[in-house]
Amino acid sequence: MQTTIEKAREKSHEETVTNLQHLLEKNYDAEKGYKEAMVKAKDVNLKEYLKQKSALRNRFSTEISDVLVNLNETPKESGSAAGSLHRTWMNVKESLSSDKDEAILEECIRGEKASVEEYQEVLDSKNFSPEIISMITNQKLEVEKSLDIIERLEDLS
Repeated sequence: MQTTIEKAREKSHEETVTNLQHLLEKNYDAEKGYKEAMVKAKDVNLKEYLKQKSALRNRFSTEISDVLVNLNETPKESGSAAGSLHRTWMNVKESLSSDKDEAILEECIRGEKASVEEYQEVLDSKNFSPEIISMITNQKLEVEKSLDIIERLEDLS
């Protein structure tokens, strides 16, 4: 028979895993989105920037996967259906746009804003160890920095 403390620990573990799996899935989505945007972008500098952002999201996924493995959990291996839908919408919008790079930047901004919100929601759940909070906070700060840069790039285009 489980004690109340054991049940609370189990619930906390499940919430931690659920939140980390959610962030992992979103980072897979972002990585794939950046790769697709990189292929479609015309400007060489934008292509390079998008490639760097894809690599950053890959690093985030690896960090989160490592934490999940350390928690004796199996990390998810792919993104979400919503991410696939977002990329489809990006494809349609980009194909109708006369300035494809600007349309790509707009979608990157939209995606990064959603990502910042998702990271904040996960942080607000407050059921993580200090090490996990640090990792999530650092990733969120890097996404916010990316958002600032993308918004400046859009202003220049």
